[in-house]
Amino acid sequence: MYVVKRDGRQETVHFDKITACLKKLSYGLSTEHCDPVLVSQKVCVVVYRCVTTSQLDELAAETAAGMTANHPDYASLAARIAVSNLHKNTKKSFSETVQIMYNHFNHKSGKKAPLIADDVYEIIMEDTARLDSEIIYDRDFDYDYFGFKTLERSYLLKVDGTVVERPQHMIMGVSVGIHKHDIESVVKTYHLMSQRWFTHASPTLFNAGTPRPQFE
Repeated sequence: MYVVKRDGRQETVHFDKITACLKKLSYGLSTEHCDPVLVSQKVCVVVYRCVTTSQLDELAAETAAGMTANHPDYASLAARIAVSNLHKNTKKSFSETVQIMYNHFNHKSGKKAPLIADDVYEIIMEDTARLDSEIIYDRDFDYDYFGFKTLERSYLLKVDGTVVERPQHMIMGVSVGIHKHDIESVVKTYHLMSQRWFTHASPTLFNAGTPRPQFE
């Protein structure tokens, strides 16, 4: 049985490698009630030929989520697997991600279709080093599985149907969309939102920083 890695290479599916990855993500969880080995065993039972590493991660996350009735820590493990998978599939740099979204091309219309507003893009490009350095990606791992999957499905921006931004990118983008050139307020709002001291209404999360901003 082979897995297709992100660079296109094929590699034999190894139970030990899956287990090692899940154990690494099980920090702080109950060793008595949350068993990454058991999750690995269940994954290996249903894994299919030529599965990609990203699909394997999705399968592991869904498997762990399905075991939540056994203990809540399985939901935490599921979220961490899903977040880790997203991080592997996206760029770490906020400014590079913004460039990808700004240069989005609509293949149906044959025209450029930016997902980021012109003024917001220019502000970010003027202060890339500061904004990139303020982001703390470990905070993505604070989401529970349901919360993260909701973000992934409905809030995180996609290019050609593929999610290209991380939760922390979204939060920073919203902050810039709200405060524009007031970078100190941007940074303050980013940290407060990313630590979940407060959030904005869905219309703001959906649209702030985009060509069609909407605030409530």
